[in-house]
Amino acid sequence: MKSLTVRKIDFSGCSAGQLSGVMDRESVAYQNISEINWDKYPYRPEARFRIAHDGKRIFLHYRVEEESIRALYGEDNEAVWTDSCVEFFVRFPKDDFYYNLESNCIGTVLLGARKNRNESELASRAITQTIERASSLGREPFALRKGTHSWDLSLIVPASVFFKNSIRNLSGTTAYGNFYKCGDELLTPHFLSWNNIENPEPNFHLPAFFGELLFE
Repeated sequence: MKSLTVRKIDFSGCSAGQLSGVMDRESVAYQNISEINWDKYPYRPEARFRIAHDGKRIFLHYRVEEESIRALYGEDNEAVWTDSCVEFFVRFPKDDFYYNLESNCIGTVLLGARKNRNESELASRAITQTIERASSLGREPFALRKGTHSWDLSLIVPASVFFKNSIRNLSGTTAYGNFYKCGDELLTPHFLSWNNIENPEPNFHLPAFFGELLFE
């Protein structure tokens, strides 16, 4: 199991579009999403993430380079995992469920609470709209684009979006999670993770393979 300290940073008065610069200033390190867990899907795009928090919000910044991109979905809780997609799954202490926060490359998100791949409760649109997003590709949907493309995505995630919990302060919390890069319907489908997964077929919904997240 990998372990990652989630730095606490001052992000007062800043927007999602400023997140990368603040993380640079605070020396928040990138982590690779590079585990190829299934030989049937050997393609490994360049995918990295950074994570930090301020007690009340989680800050996520992704940087990706891949050989084709797509963002068909522009409404939250649609099938973003089939687009160029990055994902953050997290389970908080003592919970028997986890949250999956998935986002395509233009910042359209899907957020659910789950016990497994098949049992889910999606967040309301009112909840997902509180997630602030900024993408280097803009926010308008587009069809498949071939050739090598790079993109950045920043998300500001209030603790209140974790709708089955009442999180007052993330500081000092030990949570468990994983980060993924996928694109089920791209030219070269792929299923990468931060923490490795041991399962015969692609499946990200396996909390047994979450890593440790230590919130400062």
